[in-house]
Amino acid sequence: MITESTRARFAREVAKYPAEQKQSAVMACLSIVQQEQGFVSAESEAVIAEYLGMAQIAVHEVTTFYNMYNQQPVGKYKLNVCTNLPCQLRDGQKALHHLEKKLGVTMGETTADGLFTLQQCECLGACADAPVMLVNDRTMCSFMDNDKLDQLVDGLRAAEGQA
Repeated sequence: MITESTRARFAREVAKYPAEQKQSAVMACLSIVQQEQGFVSAESEAVIAEYLGMAQIAVHEVTTFYNMYNQQPVGKYKLNVCTNLPCQLRDGQKALHHLEKKLGVTMGETTADGLFTLQQCECLGACADAPVMLVNDRTMCSFMDNDKLDQLVDGLRAAEGQA
């Protein structure tokens, strides 16, 4: 459900572009929906497509191209581990497997308590700091050996009172 306040936020983004280029606001509109709903549903994509005057498949292509858009509900903490080749050569895959064991989920799943979603991602642009990961699409974590991964997860759990 897209509210009137959401549509008002869309309008502020669209106003930044010439009228004939309002489709340029697609990423901003997707971000707004995700901020408000936690993920971008097919229904939200349809509303954005109609609002911007573009094909729904074109909006879906943007949603699926970028790792930052969730297409289904995710945990409070989305952990994206880089598994691109440079990170794999420096234990990126091992970091992902360590988190799978620690969290009791496989890549792409969310923990039963809804706290963590574990995903793999492509290059985060910090190959020299591998293995690297991104928390909630905002916080880059570098040199993530098993101890640092444990500290991260344990710290986030403690912050939630689940230590």
